[in-house]
Amino acid sequence: MRIRTIVTAALLALLTQLAGAQPGGLRVLASNGIKAVVDDLRPQLERELGRPLAIEFGTTASLRQRIDGGETFDVTVLTAEAVEALAKSGKIATASVRPLGRAGVGVGVRAGTAKPAIRTPEDMKRTLLAAKSVTWVGVGASRPTIERMLETLGITSEAQAKLTLAPGSEVATEEVAAGHVEIVLTLASEILPAPGVDYVGPLPAELQGYVSFAAGVGGNSSAAADGARFIESLRAPGVAKTYEANGMERTAP
Repeated sequence: MRIRTIVTAALLALLTQLAGAQPGGLRVLASNGIKAVVDDLRPQLERELGRPLAIEFGTTASLRQRIDGGETFDVTVLTAEAVEALAKSGKIATASVRPLGRAGVGVGVRAGTAKPAIRTPEDMKRTLLAAKSVTWVGVGASRPTIERMLETLGITSEAQAKLTLAPGSEVATEEVAAGHVEIVLTLASEILPAPGVDYVGPLPAELQGYVSFAAGVGGNSSAAADGARFIESLRAPGVAKTYEANGMERTAP
């Protein structure tokens, strides 16, 4: 009985030691705007790092609030403005900051429904005035571009009357997919991968605005080297097509 106990204890100790030898997940906090790119590249990123990724997605505003509140992380991928601000406050290692890419604002409708005309500002105005309902993210990085567009078109009050503000892009696209809302306005990179939603296209060039994304390693990360490797993998020339397929432009290293 004693021998069995000793063997069992030794086996448990060995298993614990082996488990401890396995690297834990690299903790990444990333914006919804670049979620599709990171999801597509995840197997490659984990293979190159030799360790799993523990990724949480959210709006830049919500993730920045958590970081400002003291939440620990290894890498964050947010809007360039947010990353710059976090670097200035010491939450991100300044030398680790790298630009990744940008996304423009687009239009989405429920899959299988007719795609409205949005090629010109006049088309866009008619489409928004004709829509029974529209949604975008209340704290989304695309909101300033959308609001400037409405002001330029002179239809701010009309749009507000039919607006449902969403807490995040997934909620916004889900409302459209379910038929509860007719049109979603958000980053193209958030519409293209959304199930049940068809991407109509980008805003007209005269009304378009872009959101740039950047990444940085946490100021107190214990995995700074792996964090830097993760960021460089997101910037590699070979991933440009992944960005393009998801409605983004990669920033050349």
